[in-house]
Formats: sequence, C-alpha cells, structure tokens
Amino acid sequence: MNILRQLDRNAERWLLLVFYVMLVVTMAVEVLRRELFSYSSIWGEEIVRYSFIYLAWVGAAAAVKERAHIRIDVLLHYLGPRPKAVFYIFGDLVMFVVALVALYWSFETVLVSAKFGSVTDGLRISKVWFLAAVPVGFTLMIFRLVQSFLRDFRSLRDGTPVYEGDKLFD
Repeated sequence: MNILRQLDRNAERWLLLVFYVMLVVTMAVEVLRRELFSYSSIWGEEIVRYSFIYLAWVGAAAAVKERAHIRIDVLLHYLGPRPKAVFYIFGDLVMFVVALVALYWSFETVLVSAKFGSVTDGLRISKVWFLAAVPVGFTLMIFRLVQSFLRDFRSLRDGTPVYEGDKLFD
C-alpha cells in the first residue's frame, strides 16, 4: 500500500525527471559531438524531440494534479468555501469532458500508426511508442481530475477550503 501511495504522490515527478534527464544528457552529448567531432546523429535529435513531447504531456497531468494550470480566479477570492468548491467541481467536469474527447481522438493517430507500421527516421522504432504520449498524458489527466473531483466534493460536503494548489504570487 505504501508503494501505491508513493506512486500516487510522485509518479509524474519521477517521469518528468526521467524525460528531462534524457533530454538534457542527449542534447549535451549531441552538442559535444557536433562541436568536437563535427559529427551528429539523427537519433539524438529524435530522442530530444520525443522526450520533450512526453515531458509536455506528463507535465500537463502534473499541473492538473497541483492545480497549476493558468486560470482566472479573481472572483473566486470573494467566495466562501462551498461556492468556491462548486466552481472548481464545474471546472473539473468541463476539463474532464474535454480530456475524454481528446483521449478518444488521440487513439486514432496511434492506431493508424500501428496499422501501417510507421517507424521513426533515425531510431527505426515504431512511432506508436512516441505518439502514445498524447493518450498517456490525457489518461493521467483524467485520473488526476477524478482525484481532484473527489477532493473538491469532500470540501463541498464538509465546508472546508478547497485545494487551490501552491500560490506563485500572493
């Protein structure tokens, strides 16, 4: 149970760390190869590109978890805990519907790539692994939105302040 709790708490952080390290190390190696040996590889550019794509989609899910996406919340500062929870629940539901639709349509690209067997230019690996970043990101977002919805519903029921994420500016 402790492992599941750690996964729930840190899964996006660990994934972001892995993809960020892959991106930085590969980019540094490629710059050194290009400058010192006047040689670069096509696979290095692909690793950086696909690491960045996964970084963006996993980061979007992490932002949903932490409520770090940009939002206009001026009016929410004047509301009590329960009306604020209602607004957050509404926002979570709207984002949930959008994420479900986007998840459904993102699978089409992955399925077409799998059907025709498309591979990357340099690595010669199936593009399915890299195109799957979008459905993986939306799946993580949906999971975090369900958690957020349950947390907000508890706040609404109990009348406690809703979780608003960490404040960047006060």
